[in-house]
Amino acid sequence: MDPIIAATHTDPYSYYASLRAAGGLTFDPQLNLWIASSAEAVCAVLRHPACVVRPAHEPVPKAIAEGPAGRVFGRLMRMNEGEPQRCPKAAIAPGLQAIDRQQVEALVKARFLKDGAEGLHQAQFIGPTSVVAALLGFNPADSRLISELTGDFVACLSPLSDATQLDAAHRATEQLLTFFRERIEAQDNPLLARIGQGFADADTNSLIANLIGLLSQTYEATAGLIGNALLALIRDPALPHTLRADPTQISPLLVEVQRLDPSVQNTRRFVIAPCEILGAMLNPGDAVLVLLASANRDPQLNPQPDVLLLERPNRRSFSFGTGHHECPGQALALGIAHATLDILVERAPRLDRLAWRYRPSINARIPLFSDRPVAKAR
Repeated sequence: MDPIIAATHTDPYSYYASLRAAGGLTFDPQLNLWIASSAEAVCAVLRHPACVVRPAHEPVPKAIAEGPAGRVFGRLMRMNEGEPQRCPKAAIAPGLQAIDRQQVEALVKARFLKDGAEGLHQAQFIGPTSVVAALLGFNPADSRLISELTGDFVACLSPLSDATQLDAAHRATEQLLTFFRERIEAQDNPLLARIGQGFADADTNSLIANLIGLLSQTYEATAGLIGNALLALIRDPALPHTLRADPTQISPLLVEVQRLDPSVQNTRRFVIAPCEILGAMLNPGDAVLVLLASANRDPQLNPQPDVLLLERPNRRSFSFGTGHHECPGQALALGIAHATLDILVERAPRLDRLAWRYRPSINARIPLFSDRPVAKAR
């Protein structure tokens, strides 16, 4: 195993523990990467001004740089530093924090149609992003289409994507740009208007790019959170009964799952100036693989780190980032996941009839469910 393929391994956590034991910040010559595995190292790297989100020589991935998806990528707040990062975040975050939880719950409930693995796929991937689209004023049919287009766009963010997926991502981006231009021109949605006010000094393209970025973050992070929460229920058959008896335990479960088995296992930082971190000298051009999932299970951060505890005191997690690149949509993602899990638990699905595997990825841990074949009676 290595720190990259660990993200989709059945159980990477003992391996992460071995990396922490070998040193919180070490260099892997095979991968040509620094590996930050301890809570101390992860925090130090994420907060260091010399460690940035994109390499200086490649602000946009070469595979998409010349197309519409690349132009959107280049304007994303989470892929920039300084003012290009702070201004969009300051515009988007207050609006997201003001979203009414009951409105989110109603939108989630309106999108549940089927049971079994097909329904779970909708709950994980289609539902959350279409909820965000609805909050931004899109009608139900357009919201679903926007969710599907977001899935196509997200594919271009992975180095594992092939030419067909990249072409689909560019086409989806063009459609999303058109949808959002029309939605902005309508001027009839309070949330979109509030976010737009924060972009008053920026061009419309930056606003639209970061709205697409909001959808893409919702798509993967929420899909993984819902899926990994379901895996927690599968692994502990007593948990569904606990949640049905006391639905208030859904929130503690979700915040514990995003610590224990997060959908985003790692991220990267790129060194732009000589710096010393925990005694190690890093040079411009160096890359650091930041193991968020490993840091979450560092016993120096969370005692009994490998145990799922609903009532964990002083729970701490890096899953939504930290410092100035902390995700502004954390509360919204948790709200959508909470409403989704609430419905799933109430329906009491036959979890023993599900099979699962992880979607191929170098950094995300997102389970894909399928229905187990039903044995024929003899």
